[in-house]
Amino acid sequence: MRAVLTVVGKDKTGIIAKVSAFLAERKINILDISQTILSDYFAMIMLVDVSSSTEPLAVLSEQCSALGKSIGMSILVQHEEIFNAMHSV
Repeated sequence: MRAVLTVVGKDKTGIIAKVSAFLAERKINILDISQTILSDYFAMIMLVDVSSSTEPLAVLSEQCSALGKSIGMSILVQHEEIFNAMHSV
């Protein structure tokens, strides 16, 4: 199963490293990644494979939110189909 993970907040050193390490610890593979910096703000979208994850998606979502708070970012993870449905015209 694939999911979309978004990270948004004030730019600072180590965001990608912390998020990537968090995912690797849970056996989540990053399939695609796009990130940019808009003025002082960092924005990243990752397409991830959660098939081998050690956590169910609901738990992973809570953990991502907690990670985001700990690093001063907003982190959201959604099932790919839900993300696509929310962003289609």
